Parts: sequence; C-alpha cells; structure tokens
Amino acid sequence: MRSVHQADIGVRRGGVARARPPAIPPTPYDRSVLSDHARINVVGGDGGHGSVSFRREAHVPRGGPDGGDGAHGGSVWLVCSDDLRDLRSFARKVHFRAGRGHHGEGSGRDGKRGENLTIPIPPGTQVTLEDGVVHDLVRPGQRLLVAKGGSGGRGNKHFTTSTRQAPKFAERGLPGAEQWIDLQLKLLADAGLVGVPNAGKSSLLAAMTRATPKVASYPFTTLGPILGTIEADGRQLVIADIPGLIEGASDGLGLGHDFLAHIERCQTIAHVLDLAPLDGSDPVENHRVIEAELAAHDPRLAALPRILVLSKVDLVAPDDAELAIMEWQERLGPDVPIVVTSSATGSGIPELSRELLRLVPIRSEEPEELAPMTPEHESIAEHMVFHPRSKSTIEVERTGASTYRVTSAQVTTLVRRFDLENEDALAYVERRLRVMGIIERLEALGFKPGDEVDLGGEVFELEF
Repeated sequence: MRSVHQADIGVRRGGVARARPPAIPPTPYDRSVLSDHARINVVGGDGGHGSVSFRREAHVPRGGPDGGDGAHGGSVWLVCSDDLRDLRSFARKVHFRAGRGHHGEGSGRDGKRGENLTIPIPPGTQVTLEDGVVHDLVRPGQRLLVAKGGSGGRGNKHFTTSTRQAPKFAERGLPGAEQWIDLQLKLLADAGLVGVPNAGKSSLLAAMTRATPKVASYPFTTLGPILGTIEADGRQLVIADIPGLIEGASDGLGLGHDFLAHIERCQTIAHVLDLAPLDGSDPVENHRVIEAELAAHDPRLAALPRILVLSKVDLVAPDDAELAIMEWQERLGPDVPIVVTSSATGSGIPELSRELLRLVPIRSEEPEELAPMTPEHESIAEHMVFHPRSKSTIEVERTGASTYRVTSAQVTTLVRRFDLENEDALAYVERRLRVMGIIERLEALGFKPGDEVDLGGEVFELEF
C-alpha cells in the first residue's frame, strides 16, 4: 500500500527517486473582462401525482377513498439583485430547475409544494424569452417569472360519485414549463465615453475616477466596458468607458453591438477625440464615423446631450489647440460644450466633471421612462403575472381510413393527467371526451369502435 506522502514525493524507478514535475497551476479567470451575455435553460418543477388510497380501519366499515393530492412544482424566478455586477456566474452553470412537488399520500395527506428557485441577475439585465417577449430588470427587487411549476394531480378522493364510490385512479402531476432565455447586460451608467480606438478614453477615466482600466499605446486595449464614479455636490455619477468603436460597428463589425448596447441607458455622451492621432487619421472623419454608428444603432442616441472632449492636449502646441477649439465650436454649434483635457497633466479634468454633472439630470428630473416606479406600480409589477390565454379551440380531423387526430390543449392536458393503462382511468377519460363533444364529432367523421385516435400526440384505440 502506498501512502499519500510517497505519491507527493515521487515514483521510485530502478532505485532512483524521480521527483514529479510540478503541477501546472490552472489559468486564473480573467475578472477584468465584463461578462454581459448569457443563455440559460430554466425548468419549472414537475407537479406531484395524486394518491390512490382507501381508508381501512377497524370499526369503520365504509371508509372510502382517501388519496391525497399531489403538490404543485416550484417555479423559476429571476430577481434583480444589487449584489451582482455582470453575468459571469452563468458561465459556470447554464441549467436551472426548481424543486418538484411531492406526491400525495393516503389518509388524505397532500404532498409538499416544490421549492421555488430564485436566480439573481444584475441591474440593467435585458431578458428575452423564447417567444420573443423582452423584459428589462433595472431596479433591485424586481422579479420575473420565467418557468412556472407544473400543477399537482388530484387524489382518488376527488373522483367519487354516486355510481363510482371506489375510484381506483388519480391524476398525475403535470411537468413544469421549460424554455431557453437570453440575458444581456446593459450598463446602468449616467454617461458614456465613446470614441475611436486609442482616443484616450481609458486614460481619461483613470484620471477622473478611481477606476484602473488597462492603458497602452495600441488600439483596442480595453476589451470590455469599465465603470468609474465621480462625486461632487452630494451627487454621484457612474461613467462608462466604452471600448473603441470602428466604422460598421452598428452592423456587428469589430466589437459591434456587444458594446454599443451599453450606451443605450446613458443620459449623456462624452465623445473623446484625439487632436493628433498617432495613426495619422483625420479627427473630423473619426468624429463623423462614431456619431454615424451611434445614430445607426439607436436613433435615440443621436438626441442625447453631448460633450466633445479634445484629449491629449499636452501633445499639441497651444496655438493649434486654440485653433482646434474654435473650429470644432463653429462646426458643432454653441449647444455642445467643448472641454480640452490631458490625462497626463490633469488639465481640464475638473472642468469635464463639472460639465457631466451639469448635463446629467438629477434623479427626480429624469425622463418618465427612467423615473422610479411609484409604490403602487411597483407592487403591481412584482405581484401580477400575465400569461398568454390558452387556446380553447378543439380541432378534430380524419387522417386515414381508420385513424383520427384531435388537437386541443385541453385534450392534451387531460391525456397527460391519467394513466390510460388503468381501465378506470381510461373510462373516465372517455366520458370526459363525450362531455366535451369530441366523441360526437368523431362519429360524424365516420369513427367506429376500435379505430385509432391521436389525442395530444398519444395514439389510442377507443372502444365505446
């Protein structure tokens, strides 16, 4: 028997102890990159089955059925949580399932309800369901039902009648809802720094806030949006450094929609422009390209307040800087403030912060769609859940010489509820089909006892 210590030291071969090579440490997860997309599968818990049971006690000659009901399965909820900042946790886990409902038992004991599953997501997450419906969760505490649990089945005590006093069947629980949903994080920033690659946005954010973005002399240094905050006059603004955009970004080129989406919630845009680009490009053309991409992505972005930030002024002669200011002011008009900055010397940084505070509205003055919900509206949003109306139509058609098909959500549910190998259950289902008028419609199409009928995907030979 080898001990653990021998395994750690090495393996002895031919009388020579050879040390094991050192283990290669796992590559650490890069936490500096914002995870803003995820696709997850959510499944509601299955409902519990009803119980088939009969009361049998001494001195109780007519006990009767006492099967308990199965419980409902748990549901899956998304909850907006201020504890999260991105969707990184969904890279490790994709499938989420709520607890299933417990089955009913004898003596009238009902099952225990399945546990709901709550999935926290960061504020600013846009949720797209399989049917294309989109929900925005932007305020901590908001909840969204994404997979409802299946309903539980009734025990045999519910099926007693004057002619059926000892039913030997019960309902089955229904499976929970299942779907794939897409999550996209759109940063809740007050202002966004945009510009072509290597315009100086990261250096500017580092100079204005305590954020520590990667800064280098080559383009596309920043591979994910980075947030920083400035505080003044009792207010706090969140500034987002949006990675460099290129022409065609609105069509998905370069970093594309991945980062344009993060500007959608901003209330002010600071367009950072390098006065003397190292690649020799024209600043006027660079400005035109970025503004065109913003407008192409979302026309609302074209109407947001602007600040033009002429960066890296320390690399330009003072006379050239003054001339550039006059030219841009004439080109943009008096409504667009122009701030000249240098991240290296700190010049213009306080002025830029003041302009951002001036242009970003105070919370109480935000547009109606961004204003906090009233308590009344908030309670409605949290407690009312709307579901699509189920189709109540019943379609009956002949598919062959002796085959028929019945299409109906009600019939599908009815078939799922019962074990049709059980003669009592099958007889109950047939009676229900007659009450619903389906048997009469089948007979009108030429149905004869023994013909095959497709009921909600299950084929049966019905005898009447």
